[in-house]
Amino acid sequence: MGRLFGTDGVRGVANADLTAELALGLSVAAAHVLAEAGTFEGHRPVAVVGRDPRASGEFLEAAVVAGLASAGVDVLRVGVLPTPAVAYLTGSLGAGLGVMLSASHNPMPDNGIKFFARGGHKLADELEDRIEETYRAHSSGEPWERPTGGGVGRVTVYDAGFDNYVAHLVGVLPNRLDGLKVVIDGAHGAAARVSPEAFARAGAEVVTLGTDPDGLNINDGCGSTHLAQLRTAVVEHGADLGVAHDGDADRCLAVDREGNEVDGDQILSVLALGMREAGTLRKNTVVATVMSNLGFKLAMEREGIDLVQTAVGDRYVLEEMKAHGFALGGEQSGHVIVLDHATTGDGTLTGLMLAARVAATGRPLGDLAGVMERLPQVLVNVPDVDRSRVATSPELTQAVAEAERELGGTGRVLLRPSGTEPLVRVMVEAADEEQARAVAGRLADVVKSALG
Repeated sequence: MGRLFGTDGVRGVANADLTAELALGLSVAAAHVLAEAGTFEGHRPVAVVGRDPRASGEFLEAAVVAGLASAGVDVLRVGVLPTPAVAYLTGSLGAGLGVMLSASHNPMPDNGIKFFARGGHKLADELEDRIEETYRAHSSGEPWERPTGGGVGRVTVYDAGFDNYVAHLVGVLPNRLDGLKVVIDGAHGAAARVSPEAFARAGAEVVTLGTDPDGLNINDGCGSTHLAQLRTAVVEHGADLGVAHDGDADRCLAVDREGNEVDGDQILSVLALGMREAGTLRKNTVVATVMSNLGFKLAMEREGIDLVQTAVGDRYVLEEMKAHGFALGGEQSGHVIVLDHATTGDGTLTGLMLAARVAATGRPLGDLAGVMERLPQVLVNVPDVDRSRVATSPELTQAVAEAERELGGTGRVLLRPSGTEPLVRVMVEAADEEQARAVAGRLADVVKSALG
């Protein structure tokens, strides 16, 4: 049996892979493991539990709450809120554990469980491993130690979480958004109420899309993975910009007033310059992954901002930021982390800070995003190959070297084995899209022949 925990918690098809029994068992295991680690020492254990609007989140939330309370943990149910809201409330309320039920940008039938440690930070890998080991041991018949009487956990609906989180978002903005018109696509997800409310409180005129979740329509043709409606709405309403979230609102992509997409790399560019100007870009450094567009790297070099690159995944970006005290990092997909104000990617905060930069400068978003030029980037997935030999194949090494010589300083090549599937991703950037496609095609053929 494979590892339950992936890079972003436990995910699967709800009621097939991710069952009520699994959710309950993992929650009990988490309570026991954190108690053994000393997380709850000296006070009664408390957990914050939230979810996105998926229909399956209703029964999974019930299972998680039941598991935690049966293990002696008091539960604060905050209802439908973004992942970063659960992380924030876990920290601000002094809870020893946070639990978010969401499958992010995945389709509605999926769901997931993510645990946060005290302070709202992602659980360390070793704690996730111990939770999984404990769950497996007890699911095989080993009995739990169960509290009785007053030792069982109490469950409270915590309605103040919404206002607390929105007030936090508005309170950390460097300036108000008065005079801006913003279109918000909430993906019929966890930000459907939060994001419009936060933008309105910050002074913006708000137009909404994807803000009527019914439990079934999350990410359905809307949100950060489907920008067509947002592009159209921004132009039709004469808005200054549009922002789009994913299902759990830990990411944000944007659209300028002409309807052009502004991706995570461009958002990072705009925020990096603004934070440097404000003196909050610690160590004059921004953190991104190796998948960031070469145009982003060239723009940061030109602007005199240092760039640190990590493996793909916002968890690696966050680890680098925490290890070295950096304030800003993110991914091309729109996961942007502003570590002074959030412990994880926060799509609403990102959108607010982007809009605040537009308001502060009086410049259109498209003009601000023009600080970097996105070079054509071609990605080819090569399936059914031995991904473990990417780094050791002499044929691939030679082919990559030849491609890099051809591209020179205006392009780059990245071969990356998938972390979950038997395939290799071939990414090529070049100043010319036709050249990028040709080089990517040739490399994909070499991957097939060398690793097939």
